[in-house]
Order: sequence, then structure tokens, then C-alpha cells
Amino acid sequence: MTDRLINLGFSDRFVQEATLYPDLHPARVIAQYKELYRVATAESEMLAEISGKMRHAVVEMSDYPAVGDFVMIDRNEGSQDHAIIHHTLTRKSVFIRKAAGKAHDVQVVAANIDIVFICMSLNNDFNLRRLERYLAIAWDSGATPVIVLTKADLCADIPKKLREIETIAFGVDVLVTSSLSEDGYTAVLKYITLGQTVVFIGSSGVGKSTLINRILGEELIETREIRRDDKGRHATTNRELFLIPTGGCIIDTPGMRELGLESANLARTFVDIDELAEQCKFKDCKHENEPGCMVRKAIEDGALTEERLQSYLKLKKEAKYEGMNSKQIEKEKISTMFSDFGGIKNAKRYIKSKDKGK
Repeated sequence: MTDRLINLGFSDRFVQEATLYPDLHPARVIAQYKELYRVATAESEMLAEISGKMRHAVVEMSDYPAVGDFVMIDRNEGSQDHAIIHHTLTRKSVFIRKAAGKAHDVQVVAANIDIVFICMSLNNDFNLRRLERYLAIAWDSGATPVIVLTKADLCADIPKKLREIETIAFGVDVLVTSSLSEDGYTAVLKYITLGQTVVFIGSSGVGKSTLINRILGEELIETREIRRDDKGRHATTNRELFLIPTGGCIIDTPGMRELGLESANLARTFVDIDELAEQCKFKDCKHENEPGCMVRKAIEDGALTEERLQSYLKLKKEAKYEGMNSKQIEKEKISTMFSDFGGIKNAKRYIKSKDKGK
């Protein structure tokens, strides 16, 4: 395996799966267009399209290759014709959002990521409720979230903002950066190592592109000045993966002021509410006016805010987990995961039969 593939994140788990396709070559999707993809191989970069058979097998939008996916293609070097993508290797993690205007479809923001950098500026973009939404989806992706606070030079009281974040982001690292400081990106750089992939997400104009350009060492991504109303301007319009000179990969994404939620890890994001709910008198407590509700008691005592509870209930409803406790939510997620097999028991039988057939 070449150094280039290693830096692209082509780890042993992907190497092993790729051996199932001895006549094809591994590549990683680094950009996605309307009908085409740009992929990087051990040797070069080239445009590619999915095969007719693969296109016919697609059921949902999320079945298509996305930026960050490892795919198997018919060549290792470019030519006049487009390369053909025949298979997408199993994703180790995936950051998804509900597709706009689609009731039952999802959009893959980035695949095979190790760290999700959630960028939020310390000006008028600062929003704890939006941060909770980002954290819930980030934890659900299988990657590790890290909060990156940008534009520190525009904030008069940074310690106050950090204290507010501490009340909702349990076990999550928080970094403070400023585009005015030449070394403002070094704290972020420490999280990125050879073979790792990170994705930057956040609202438009929070400074993602500026931060990424600093890490890459050149102005590869367009940046735009902030509007007079302190709202962000869209600079990035496509998702794209970049190799970092010092090792690792970065995926840049368009700004997302609204992030539709398809599934979420509420247990990790709202661990405080989850622990309180376990102590409620009734297991199906809705935390409204039931006797013995420890969540309501925490609000009365000032240990929990009403806004945080309402945010939790809203996300729970949006992710179709309304009325479920944490254990029931996990059971529902596992059932959905193995629905194609007719349930987890059938999935176990299938795995056993495959092992016997080896």
C-alpha cells in the first residue's frame, strides 16, 4: 500500500474488504458533482461515474457514493474516458442530514470521518440550541465531535461563553480560535494525524474556509467577508476533500444554518437529562407534571434549564424517538440497522452461515 493511500485513510479494514474485488482498484471520493465524482487513487486523480449496475441498485440518495467514501474502480490511472465506480466499501462512520424537501430520504454530508469539527463563531452566530443539534448528529455519525469557536476577536466575554457550553457539551473538547492570529489554527492541527479524516461543519460565515486554508497552507478555498447584519455568506458550495501537507485529510462542507435531523445520539448529547430521567418515579415519564419527576425538580432547583429540556424533547420527536427512553431508543436504532435482514436475530444467523461457508 502506498503512502498516498495511507494518508487518504485507506486503513486495514478497507484493505481487507478491497481484496473481495481483485480486478478493481481502490480510490477515495474527494469531490462530488451532479453526475460525476472526482476520485483519488494511489497514483493520481480522475473523474469517475458509477456503473449502470450500481445505478440500478440504488434505492435511496444515501446509497450513492459521497465525499469521503472509498470505492472500487476499473483503473488506477486517468485516461480520456471517465473511470467507472463499481462498488462502495462499507462506511466506518457517516455524517448525515435529512434531505431538503424529502420526507424519507437522507443526504450524506461526509463518510469515513474520524473527527467532526463543529464550528461556531463567537459573534451573533453563537447558539446553544443549534450546537445541541450538531452534537446529537455528530455523536450519531460514529465520529468524535470537537467544538471550534471562531472569531474570538469579536467576543467581549469568552469565559462566559465557555461556561455556557460546559452546561451542554459533556465530554467534548472546546477550542477557541481567531482568524486574526497567525497561530490560531494550531490547536485544531493537533487533532489531525496521518491517515485521519476530519470534517468541518457549521453555519455560513463562521470562518471554516479561513481555518482550513490556514491548515492547508494556501488559499485553496474561497472566503468571503461577513455581511453587515453579522450573518454569514456562503463561500463553499460543494463538499470537497483535501490532503493536508502534514498528514491527514480535511472535508469542507457548505454552511448549514438549518440541519435536518434524521437520527441522533441523544444519550451522549443529553447525558444529564438521561441520568435524571432514570431516577423519575415513572419509566414513561414525559417530564411535564408527573409526580416524582426528577427532570422537573432539576429545573425548579436551577440545575437544568427549561430551554435545554425543550431542545431535548424537540430533537427526540424529530428523530422519531418520542415517548422512548434511552434503552428503547438504542433498541430502535439497532432494529432499523438490521431491518434489511428482518431483525437482528436473522442478521446473526446470516453471519453464522457466512462463517460456516468460509
